[in-house]
Amino acid sequence: MRHGELFCHLSSADISDLIQATKGSVCYAGPGIQREPAKAIEEVACRIGPELITVSLDFDERVMRMGYGDIAAVQTLREAGIVINSSPGLRSALIIVDGEGYTFTPTPLYLEAETTDRLARNALRLSPDQVAEALARLSPAAKAIAIARTTDPAEKAHIANLPIEVGGFQVDETQFRRVDENLKEAPPVRFDLARQVRVFEPYLQYVELSLTGAAIQRYRLAIPASIQKLGRSKDLEGRLRTTFSLIAKGEKLSSKPLQHALDEIRKNFTPSLGKDHGRVVLKSAKPILAERLEAFRKKLQEHQQQVGAELQKHLDESRQTMVDYYLPRVMETPPDALLGQSLAGKATENGARQWLNAELERVFPSADSLIQVMCLEERYKDVTFETLNREDFLQSVKEAFPSVDWDRAYEEFRAAGEG
Repeated sequence: MRHGELFCHLSSADISDLIQATKGSVCYAGPGIQREPAKAIEEVACRIGPELITVSLDFDERVMRMGYGDIAAVQTLREAGIVINSSPGLRSALIIVDGEGYTFTPTPLYLEAETTDRLARNALRLSPDQVAEALARLSPAAKAIAIARTTDPAEKAHIANLPIEVGGFQVDETQFRRVDENLKEAPPVRFDLARQVRVFEPYLQYVELSLTGAAIQRYRLAIPASIQKLGRSKDLEGRLRTTFSLIAKGEKLSSKPLQHALDEIRKNFTPSLGKDHGRVVLKSAKPILAERLEAFRKKLQEHQQQVGAELQKHLDESRQTMVDYYLPRVMETPPDALLGQSLAGKATENGARQWLNAELERVFPSADSLIQVMCLEERYKDVTFETLNREDFLQSVKEAFPSVDWDRAYEEFRAAGEG
């Protein structure tokens, strides 16, 4: 920091240097405080006394989750005997040391790392009158310091009459303990990791697209144990084992055209990064993907309507095929479950058909029940640090989207982890 500049840069290290040079008093106000300035205040308090130090903070866990401050820093101040004034909602910051004051914009570490670049001018030097007025409006203790620093009686009276705008009450033990416990129960994310993830968040999102319930041609039902051992024939070979294919191969009810259409959408918009990474979509292409999926859903609805008109007939035919196949075997060797229900004490063809239909009724689905489960499922998930930090991630992304300048994004990713 260059003395005399109106616009300047203040980092945590600069603020610590200012504080350590204190001879008379220190006033710090802001949404939170980092460990380095807190440590400097602790050291100064041992030298000039904690009563000459004023600290006002928005002591709230949300502030610390944003990276404006650290609860360990607040604990350092409390252990040094320094009173913490509460200033809810405070987002600008102020540092005044021996009458030299600056207002500055603190860095939310969740969003960006603190910079040491002197050209990043985040602070404004205050005039002596502005320093006095800021102290007077900050807290009772700060106002007392401002009055003590003024020799002009009229100015003393003016300062004394100024209203206190922030820091009107202290952070007590109950408030501190509540925030401390909340942060322990749900610790803030590591800010460097959060920043790295946000580098790729505008570019990529993981996506899973799945067509469920449409592949009726693959649907197999379990043959009831009461009839599954009654035999098989060449007509049912390949369909009849302990399960039965509801739809014969080659039927028009197949969902293969739909599956091919969805596979084409996956190929064009959601390339795979490998089996360990899954599929991703560029967020810039997501609106077009949404249009393609909406058109696909219309195709799915048309398929459902077509299936609805034909499916029940196929199901009835399939069940009749099974009844016709098993009927001679039932008549030849009637199962006890059938004989136990026969008034004649023997199997009749009509009774055998009724028994077979009743047994199959328990396992055969209806056309409506099959159609209702047909749907396209979309699941999106944002990138995480764990996936981004895999060694093969960047190479996989380059291969999936070769026209994007991923090297620049990856450099930002690495830089975001610094600080």
